[in-house]
Amino acid sequence: MTVRKFRRPGRLVFASAALVTLASGAVAGAAALPTLPAPRHGLTVLVAGVDSREGLTAAELKRYHAGGKGCDCTDVMMLVHISAANDRVSVVSLPRDSLTEFDREHVDQRTGKTHKPHPAKINAAHTEGGPAFTVEAVERMTGTPVHRYLEIDFRRFVDGVNRVEGGVPICTDTPLEDHVTGLDLAAGTTRHVGGGEALQYVRSRRADGKMDFGRIQKQQRFVANTLKTIRADLAAPTRLRQLAATLRGTAPVERSLTVTEMLVLGSRLRNLTPDRMEFAMVPIRRFNPLIVGVGSSVAVDEEHAEEVFEALRSDRPLPKARPDSTSEIPRGLGDYRPAGGASLLCP
Repeated sequence: MTVRKFRRPGRLVFASAALVTLASGAVAGAAALPTLPAPRHGLTVLVAGVDSREGLTAAELKRYHAGGKGCDCTDVMMLVHISAANDRVSVVSLPRDSLTEFDREHVDQRTGKTHKPHPAKINAAHTEGGPAFTVEAVERMTGTPVHRYLEIDFRRFVDGVNRVEGGVPICTDTPLEDHVTGLDLAAGTTRHVGGGEALQYVRSRRADGKMDFGRIQKQQRFVANTLKTIRADLAAPTRLRQLAATLRGTAPVERSLTVTEMLVLGSRLRNLTPDRMEFAMVPIRRFNPLIVGVGSSVAVDEEHAEEVFEALRSDRPLPKARPDSTSEIPRGLGDYRPAGGASLLCP
């Protein structure tokens, strides 16, 4: 059994877009606010989309096919790195089923039970230990320092997208039909969606036969298209603050981005465009055999992934894809293939 443990360093996808799209206009007075750090090698934010339905009405749960019990796990995990020069954003997605190890005792926030060190999927960190333990687990797994954290659940995702005038475009070259989430998008279609349909889109992993890998691709496309849409839509500081407040929520969370910090970040990134963004998924080597207490998981390609995370730590652009596949997963689904933000935009 291979358990991913990178060396330790010396809540949904709309939140990722918001980190960069708050730059759609200058924020009055934001540049003078000293709250957001400016590390020498750039700022890294962990964006976590939590599977929590709290706050959705029964009618919304039915309409958006979001019924069932949430796991309070992080089904979206994106490391968003903003370069020290504020001229590049690199987004690296971590598949929720990536195998890692929780290597210290910790108290389960749900049951009060003390867990011994054990192997686990990375998305279980939030279920067992909450936001702080999630940040710790990601830092240990990737060797990458996390300076800030932004968590968003289903309710805040829906409300945040609904604040975008005209909706966010989604599109596809092939038919996307998922009976579980209710997604139904014909090939060649571009549709502007509000929060409920957007939730169906970013949650879908059965529409194209690509499992969670396809879901990650859709999430990244949604981030890029939100960026394009919001830059033209949010020119007023008041609207920026409303969006930031919607996404942030009110719960006190260690290292969490504040509303003010999101506005400061918007000011720093006001000239950023989709062609200055890059998206990738951490390289995946294979599917792991079933592990008792863990279930099905995927093994990160440790050597290749270390190159990706070293680029983040060193504030360099993401490395290019290798000429030959390093993944044993069929159809190249586990391959590392960085894409520019402009290439993900709907026509």
